[in-house]
Amino acid sequence: MKKCYLLGAGSMGTLAAYYLQQAGVDVLAANRPLLTRRLFWPQGTHSASLSLGADDNQPIAFLVVATKGPDTATALTPLLPRLHTASTIICLQNGMGTLDNIALPQGTTVLYAVTTNAAWREQGQVHIVAENTTLLGGELTQAPPWFAKLTAHWPGLSWCDDIVYEQWRKLTVNAVINPLTAIYRCKNGELLTMPKAFEQMQFIAAQCDRIASRMFPHWPNDTLERAIQVANDTAKNTSSMLADVLAGRTTEFEFINGYLIKH
Repeated sequence: MKKCYLLGAGSMGTLAAYYLQQAGVDVLAANRPLLTRRLFWPQGTHSASLSLGADDNQPIAFLVVATKGPDTATALTPLLPRLHTASTIICLQNGMGTLDNIALPQGTTVLYAVTTNAAWREQGQVHIVAENTTLLGGELTQAPPWFAKLTAHWPGLSWCDDIVYEQWRKLTVNAVINPLTAIYRCKNGELLTMPKAFEQMQFIAAQCDRIASRMFPHWPNDTLERAIQVANDTAKNTSSMLADVLAGRTTEFEFINGYLIKH
């Protein structure tokens, strides 16, 4: 991978672009002019500047899609003529089903990234909360040749042979936490201190387990336990869905709880 385009320069997209640049990849801002960001790591340990080159309107071999779920179709459609049979899309988004109704060129390889990294953006500044793990996998039976070099510069990155299962693991926790924080206008950890909210957590988790266990016979029915752990670990965090509500943006509900309802 020598050149990659980034669609969606939010917090997670910016962080992914930084890792790619560290691995020697030329990252351009898809559908945008020159873009600059400043990244800050926790406790002021260090910071870094990031500059993404302007879109050059050339054919796209690698594309990272990091837009919000509801914005995906509108943002990606203008780029479709530039994709080809050898293109690879890396989907770095909350929720599932964001590409389902988009007519990608035949032969396009789609990979999905499932991450527990956390960051938030304020205008041109991206504040990194945690660098944990990122799993990558999808329509390939094994990691591609460029993956090994990337792992040396992307903390916690590993290849996953069953990425769909891992997507569902993250989806179910998000389905429990995100909508309730938006309803109650509260931080993640506060859900555990409100009896009504916790009762609803239990109900949603049970429904998630019921749906997922039909798809995965080995599903451990532990959504509530994992949601409680995440709520504790991110107690002071504002969920992405609550942030969208407070900002008056369309939420990703359709691609989280809505995706579950369809199944």
